[in-house]
Amino acid sequence: MVSTPTSEIRPQRGIAAARAAAAAGSVGWRVRLLLLALFVFAGATIWFTNVTLTQRFTETTRNRAELRLALYSANILSELQRNSIVPQLLARDPTLISALNSADYTQTTQRLLSFVDEIGAASLSLLDREGRTVATTERVKLGSNHRSEPYFVDALRSTETVFTVTPQDGVGFEFRYTRSVTVGNERLGVISVEVDLSKFERSWAGIFDAVFLADSTGQVILSTEPRWRGKSEQSALELVPATSAIERAIEGTSQWGPASRALLSGQGVMRQEARIPFRGWRLISFTGYTSVREQVNGVLALEIMGFAMLLALAFYLLNRRSVAQARGFQQESAELRSLNTRLQQEIAERQRVQADLKSAEQTLAQSSKLAALGEMSAAVSHELNQPLAAMKTYLAGAKLLLERKRAEEAIVSFRRIDDLIERMGAITRQLKSYARKAGDSLAPVDMRDAVTSALAIMEPQLKARKIRITKTLPQSPAIVLGDRLRLEQVIINLLRNAFDATNASDTAAVDILLTSGEQVLLAVRDNGQGIENLDDVFEPFYTTKQPGDGVGLGLAISSGIVTDLGGRLTARNAANGGAVFEVVLPIYRTEGEKENAAE
Repeated sequence: MVSTPTSEIRPQRGIAAARAAAAAGSVGWRVRLLLLALFVFAGATIWFTNVTLTQRFTETTRNRAELRLALYSANILSELQRNSIVPQLLARDPTLISALNSADYTQTTQRLLSFVDEIGAASLSLLDREGRTVATTERVKLGSNHRSEPYFVDALRSTETVFTVTPQDGVGFEFRYTRSVTVGNERLGVISVEVDLSKFERSWAGIFDAVFLADSTGQVILSTEPRWRGKSEQSALELVPATSAIERAIEGTSQWGPASRALLSGQGVMRQEARIPFRGWRLISFTGYTSVREQVNGVLALEIMGFAMLLALAFYLLNRRSVAQARGFQQESAELRSLNTRLQQEIAERQRVQADLKSAEQTLAQSSKLAALGEMSAAVSHELNQPLAAMKTYLAGAKLLLERKRAEEAIVSFRRIDDLIERMGAITRQLKSYARKAGDSLAPVDMRDAVTSALAIMEPQLKARKIRITKTLPQSPAIVLGDRLRLEQVIINLLRNAFDATNASDTAAVDILLTSGEQVLLAVRDNGQGIENLDDVFEPFYTTKQPGDGVGLGLAISSGIVTDLGGRLTARNAANGGAVFEVVLPIYRTEGEKENAAE
């Protein structure tokens, strides 16, 4: 063990004591700053809580008012719709028609009474052509005359059900559906169905909101405040005395737009409006949200109490642990210096790793460029083999035709060679576009023409081998939006793969099926050995052919072309042998066809 000389320990203790004294001297202003920060934090928290909770509770109150208003509107609309069909049904009732014809009304009142409970209407009445009540579920109205009432006059003049709102002296409004009872062209009487909307008014009386229903002219026809009926909204509000919290809030409201708010002396009001899809009616409510302040104050009281307890605890801890905190600060300073050193080391290591990574990325980018060049050269070789083979066949045919003095037929072969040369140039341009992933201009293409053109290009291979081709094309055009040359390139690749797959078969057969519906489907099927590895069939450079026969890019290029056109290319093995390749493309429709399909 190595001992430390006392002479060395004392200076160290002196330095520690000086540091402790300095720390003790700085405790006072640090405590004051900490307390000040605590007060600032408490004030900011209380302010933020007040604003946030006020908004949240206000929004909750507004959402509840909107939900309640939507429910009231749906109930009113449901009641109106349910009663609107009743006059039409009763106007066809044989018993009521017979009673009007024979003037025998002994059973009609009982008939109406049997319906009223089931229908839920306020009352049902049968009026003869003179407007006299001959049958009703309210016996006190039996025999009363309604000849001059608007609902009776309008019903006799119309062949449809008529809805009328009739003001009643001191009791609000009466809502009726009326319809004439007609036999042939003769008006026998009128069926009257009174709709009980006052029950909603009674149910609204149990809430603290002020609710009223206004018609298209703005006249109040239902209201929790009876004095509002028959008046406009502004006129109704001017009549309200400040006798309750909600009425004081309404009286103090200066803005009457949707969801406007006013806060006066802690009282609040919210105006909500819902439109009922019936004759321009509107349902309006005034919702007080004075409880918002109480809820917010409750939360604020808890926060203030928590901060007070925290402040007391802070005083207690600061008074007892000021010296310990000073020593802790010194230890933390040493730890921070050590941590700073380690961080500097880690930063240096990270910079070195980033430099290595940048170098690796540059190497990878160069390798990717070389791989892309290799793929492009292989693709050019693959795609130009077929036109070159066809040109060789046409040249041989042209030579024989010239030797036989058949120059005009040889000219046809030369024209086909010229077309193939144009096609080779277009293929190289398409391969460049494929490598850059650039978009080409697209046009409507009939897939039937693309299939026919591809078969014409493959004609030399068909003549060299005995292959049974079964072609099934639709009678109507199968139009897609694409590039005809690239589509022919896909079809040629699929046909060539099918021909190569049947090399070992004495009865080689290839089926081509084109269908058109919501999508255009092209299926190419062969009777070869099938596909061994379906997962890798569309991968670049994957091939089962012998070296020199193919580089494995045809299906990869075809898949990319179909995908660029918004379709998909899939492969599967047929149940009875062979492979099936399917190209699915979206059908092209004009704007008029799209509108017709949507209808």
